[in-house]
Formats: sequence, structure tokens, C-alpha cells
Amino acid sequence: MAKISEETRENYAQAIKPYKDKIAQILSKEKTMLASMHKGDADLELKKITLCEDMIYISSLYVAQNSVSLKLMEVKNNDALNESRKILYKAIIYLEEIVSNFIDCPFSDLAPYHEKISSVDIDRRYLIIRKLGLSIQVLKDAFGDNSKWKWSFVELEGRFTTVTKNLIDMKEANKDYFDPRSEHYETTVLFIRLIIKLLNNAANGYRDRYELSTRRIDDMRDAIKYLLALRKVYIVLGQSDQAEEVKKKAVVWKDKMDADHKKGLSN
Repeated sequence: MAKISEETRENYAQAIKPYKDKIAQILSKEKTMLASMHKGDADLELKKITLCEDMIYISSLYVAQNSVSLKLMEVKNNDALNESRKILYKAIIYLEEIVSNFIDCPFSDLAPYHEKISSVDIDRRYLIIRKLGLSIQVLKDAFGDNSKWKWSFVELEGRFTTVTKNLIDMKEANKDYFDPRSEHYETTVLFIRLIIKLLNNAANGYRDRYELSTRRIDDMRDAIKYLLALRKVYIVLGQSDQAEEVKKKAVVWKDKMDADHKKGLSN
């Protein structure tokens, strides 16, 4: 790799200064907001949604720094990409604090969480998820296929999948999903289709990580949890054939996990 001149480094530093300044400004705003937030505040969850959106924006600013680095110096800025990864975790954590991180639970258990964000309509919820999902994909692409963070993204995407599922009020969504006259029909259909896709991907992702990397039982357990969560979605939608297929797959995966565990104990 050719040596990068001081002039090029200086040009890069000047080019990314607006991004760094904006990041510092938003993080300062976050610090101020957090200091003013208290458990039990009526608008606590709404503020956390705002903070989540701010973190998504910061992530894009870090990725932009990497793009400038590639353009001016022809090298990745891995530090910026790693900061983007950390910030996306923060965005997800804010959503987890709002709607929980339960992978496989009855949808009725999520009702108390949804009551606190009832003023946030499904269109805004779906938009947040779309932006967050896009940010994760853009970051994965920026790191590349051979990144050391390859298997780490399984967890990031899994947690993203969980909050996506938990953010929707399935009781209301189930009504809108089957009513083309509903003003939320189109968004609801797209939202639920996305949830089904993400749950499938998360299950396969954890299964692959188990098989190809970690061999950790908890990875396989999480893979099965995502299958069972998917089954619950199919049941709510009245899609019994798909629910039964997913149930059978979960049984096969559990048998495989138990056999591997038993084999490991005997070795």
C-alpha cells in the first residue's frame, strides 16, 4: 500500500470535520436528554425513540467518514466503522428498553409496553425499523464479507429482529392485516412480512454461527427461539400449515442440539 502523504491526511481531516462536529453535537444532546429523563416520566419512551433515531443518524455519519477515507486515502477507516457498530447497538438498546428483548413470548405479554407508546403510529414505527435495518446492512457492506465482525453481526441482527417483532402491536396489526380498507393496511402488511423474513434470517443466522463458528449451545437455543417466535406469528395470522412446518423444524433443531450436547459431554 502506498504511503499516505501528510497533505492527504490533512485533507481527510478537514473533510470529515463536519461529520465529527455533528456527532459531538448529537452525543451532547443525548447526554442532556438522559440527565433529564426519570423512570415513570410520561414521555420517557418517546424520548428513547428520539434517541434511537439520533443513534441511527450518528451511525450514518461514521459510515460517511469511512466513505471519505476510501475516496481520499483509498483505505478503510475501521475505527469509524467500529464506532458505527457500537452506536447501532445503542440504538437497539433504546428500543429494547421500550419494548423488551423477549425473543419468544406471547404477544399479550407485550401489551404493557405498547400502551406506553400508543401515540406512536405504526407508520413511524415501521420507518424507524426500515432506517435501522438499512443502517445495519450498509455497515455490513462497508466492513465486507471477510470482516472479523462477521459472526458478531448475527447477534446485532438478531437483537434488531427481536425489537422489530416487539415494536408491532400484533393485536391491532392482525386486524389491519386482513382489512384492505384500513388506513394502515399497506404498512401493516409490509411490517409483518418483514418480521417473518427477519425471524427466518435470525434463526438461520444463529444456527450457522453454531455450526460454523462457536458450537455454543446458547446460539442453537436462540436459533430455536426465533423459530418458535416465527411460529407464533403464523398462528396469529391463521397460517396453520406454515406454523406446523416451523414447529417441525424447531423439533429437528432441538434434537440436533441435544444430540450434540450429549456427544460433547461424553467426549
